This record gives sequence, structure tokens and C-alpha cells, in this order.
Amino acid sequence: MGTLLRAQQKPEYTQYILNNYILNPALTGIENYTDVKISHRHQWVGVQDAPITTYLTIHGPIGKKDDRENITSFHKPGFNPRGKDYWDDYSSAKPHHGIGLQVLDDRTGPLSRFSAYLTYAYHLGITTRTSLALGFGAGISQLGLDRSKLFFDVPVDPVVYSSGQLNKIKPDFNAGVWLYSADYFVGVSAQQIIPEKIAFTDRVAPNPGKLVPHFFGQAGYRILLDEDYNLIPSVMVKYVDPLPVQIDFNTKLQYQDLLWVGASMRTYDGFAAMVGLNVSNTFNIGYSYDLTTSRLNTISKGTHEIVIGFLIGNKYGDWCPKNVW
Repeated sequence: MGTLLRAQQKPEYTQYILNNYILNPALTGIENYTDVKISHRHQWVGVQDAPITTYLTIHGPIGKKDDRENITSFHKPGFNPRGKDYWDDYSSAKPHHGIGLQVLDDRTGPLSRFSAYLTYAYHLGITTRTSLALGFGAGISQLGLDRSKLFFDVPVDPVVYSSGQLNKIKPDFNAGVWLYSADYFVGVSAQQIIPEKIAFTDRVAPNPGKLVPHFFGQAGYRILLDEDYNLIPSVMVKYVDPLPVQIDFNTKLQYQDLLWVGASMRTYDGFAAMVGLNVSNTFNIGYSYDLTTSRLNTISKGTHEIVIGFLIGNKYGDWCPKNVW
């Protein structure tokens, strides 16, 4: 007797608020510099063969212009370079292009997935303070099955006849829209747009696997509490057929452009705490710890995720992003 399992096929992230580009290609080239992010996530520590996800993203603008004349990298005592005056003077993006690269490695037990995408986006100011970006990504996903990690009651499983690492390479596409200003952002995106059947054998399988589209909707708002602190509540809605809709609620409290702390709640899953530091105008780091509320909490020691960022060609000396909060 067999059981058909259905689960999310793309990895989860806790600190996507630091790198929404990993979910939506419309953010390609959104800042004035080349943004590099490296992340490693170890999910459900203590559970054998639990998901481990590592990614590298690089993206930057082409032909982007900014009305700013002065850099903001010098932190004068008692002065916040990202205070109220800065956001009052915020202006929408000049028309420009962006290009980027996403490389992802995701492993769960005997299954592995390596993906690489080239992304493109076009940004356009539609009002004096609001911009719209449209983005698209195209690449490949290599799905792997390590037979050495499979154990059966019979010597040879009828679905997997050969030995070693079995791989299937599939084309993959994603697309998104991102509306942003100094006060808010709203975005929708789709990953794995084209459904694909997948089976690790040339024989006809009665119930072949299938890669299905993943849909994301995001929104957030910036609240200036005073000259030094801003609060950013946000929400993400995720839909993968036939799973229930999943909702993430996030809150991020930022001190100047130096330090931030945050909290997150994910429906059907658990809670997370986050903290981050902008070390300089070239380097930043974020860490999160997730605690699941599912039955896995009896054996799991939580989920750890780290994100390290580099700002290359940061001509305005920004310590924190202008358009990605």
C-alpha cells in the first residue's frame, strides 16, 4: 500500500524581508549598487536528513540615476542619516533596467535540487514617490535522487532501477511585479510557473510527480516612530495547490540604519526571532531562529538561518537599503 505525499517544493526562508529578490525577480536592480547575498538555512536541527538550503544572489541596476548629491555614510553623533528628513525627500526611481543571478542548493534526505536563474527587471517611477517594477527570471533546475539513501523491504524498488545519483534537468521560470515607495511596498510573484511532470525512471509510473507553481503576495508599511526608530510590519501570503494558504506575519524594528530586531509568525508552522546588523556601508549580517509548533517540536531543536550581504559599488555610502526594507 502506498501513500501519496504533497508538500511545498520550493524552500522556505525566514529572512526573505532582507532579500525579497529571492522570491520576486521584479526587485532585480532596485538599489543603486550591486547587492550580493549569501544565505545558509538548517531547518529542524536534530531531525535526520532535514532540509538544508544555501543560496547566492547577485543583482544590480543598469543606467540608474539618483537625485542625491551627498553620501550618507558618515554617522555624526546624535544624527540619523536615515531620519525623517531623508524619507521626506524620497523620490521615485528613474527609469532603469536591472540584471541578476540566483543560485540555489536545497537538500532534503535523498532529494536534492540545484537551481540557477538569470533575472531581468524594468523600474519606472509612476508618481513622484512611487515606483513600479516588472521582472522575469529564466533558468534550470536539476533534481537529484540519491539511491544510496533509500531503504526498501525488497532489494530493488521497481521505480528506481539504476544505482547512484539520478538527475533530471528541467527548465524553470519565474515572474513578478513590485510596487514600492518610501512608505510601503506591495508585490506579487510566481515561481515554477510551468508545471512539469517528474519521475526518476523511464518506465511509466502510475502516479508521476509534478512540479507545480508557487504564488506569493507581499505587502509592508514603514512607520516612523521618531527620528531614530522605524517599525515595519509586513505580511506574505503563499499559495501552492493543493496545500492550504500559508500566511507569514512579520514585524521589524530598526534603530537608525545600524541595528534591527524582528519577529515572525507562520501559520501552520511556528514563530521566529530575527536580529541584524549593518557593519558598514559594505557589509551586513542577519540571523534568525525558528521554533516550530507542529509535532516536529518534540524532536527538532529549531531552525537556524544566516544571511550575509555585501554592497558593491555603493557610491552613496548607504548603510542600509533605500528600497528593500
